[in-house]
Amino acid sequence: MLKIFSSGLCYLPVLILLLPSGISVSVNAQEHSLVPAEEKTLLQRVTDGKRDIDWANMNIQFCTAADAAFTNGSLDNMAFKVHRVRLEVLGAFRDKFSYHFRQSFNKYTNPNIPLDNLAGSVELAMVGWQFNDRWQLTAGKQPVQFSGYECWVNAIKVRHYSDFNNTIPAYQVGVNMAYSINENHMLNFQVTNNRNSTIEDQFMYDLPEGIEDSKIPVLGTVNWDGYFVDRAMQLRYSLSYGQLAKGKNIFYFTCGNVWDKKPFLGYIDFMYSREGLDSKGLITSVYDTENNRAVTAKNVEYFTTIANLDYRISPHLNLYVKGAYELGNVYKSSEDFQAGNYRKTWNVQFCAEYYPMSDSELIVYLHLLHKNTHLTDKARIYGAKSYNQQRVSLGLVYTLPVF
Repeated sequence: MLKIFSSGLCYLPVLILLLPSGISVSVNAQEHSLVPAEEKTLLQRVTDGKRDIDWANMNIQFCTAADAAFTNGSLDNMAFKVHRVRLEVLGAFRDKFSYHFRQSFNKYTNPNIPLDNLAGSVELAMVGWQFNDRWQLTAGKQPVQFSGYECWVNAIKVRHYSDFNNTIPAYQVGVNMAYSINENHMLNFQVTNNRNSTIEDQFMYDLPEGIEDSKIPVLGTVNWDGYFVDRAMQLRYSLSYGQLAKGKNIFYFTCGNVWDKKPFLGYIDFMYSREGLDSKGLITSVYDTENNRAVTAKNVEYFTTIANLDYRISPHLNLYVKGAYELGNVYKSSEDFQAGNYRKTWNVQFCAEYYPMSDSELIVYLHLLHKNTHLTDKARIYGAKSYNQQRVSLGLVYTLPVF
């Protein structure tokens, strides 16, 4: 069954390459050429007719689990779920050029996306050009240069995200210029869209009266990566600024502080955003009750701290404990929301990961989650109530190398 599944998926990267990049690819099917023989591919043009490929990889990232979910101690449901299925194609050629395409099969795809003209399920569709030892340009749909280990690590390794990272626009179309100061320090200068569709689609709730769409809905980011102590200590800091709507801006400060030296991996992330309109919808949600018609809150800010410690006991067993504490505030009063704190959330997670093969990305895991959402007196005025959630997951993760 896996063989049939893998065989069928082998054709998907061709479609991915065709759609976002417009690259012509020669394919022979039943000895009939789909592209005229004299037509050169982009790779052949760049390489003077040679197929000088440095390396190329394709993999399928897969995560499934049996989840038992509880609210306030009562069982909500127990079911088998596929949390992630992603197809990834990446490679490099001629020493200077690289590409990275990735599509998620767990994301809703809007067939009509007017801003970036790309399906939302396509997370990455980017090409890189290494000018020299110091400068590299990346164009296309790419990760926004937010910092914090939970944000930048491969999502297949995250069992449960913080509210902050679960609601930020992590992948957007734009350009990034990277500058390597030396082998241990790098700067990134990036400009991307801050959304991929209309302003109405960006916000979960209705917009306040008088809000006008931005004609330049972009986000600018400056990022610094630093490595110390033989690269065991990794620091990543970013500042981002952009416009959500006319006169309504957003500011991010995000940072990750990592210690990665076997058998330990530890990190502390700090994430902060100050928003003219509530793009995450977490504060606005307290107003979303039976007696109220929620309108997107103005002048909000979010602050998140995430701490994690992994201990690789043996090549076959890894344990980690993780926690997050998050605040949601209104920093300036408006018609519906008075200034002050509206929500405090925290979660704690324990996970045991078993590697049947120490040299493989096959993982069997048991994950325990407890999350508490405390809504303050300001939030309870609207009828919102505090609650807690628990989840027990027994799952499997595998990154299947296709080639």
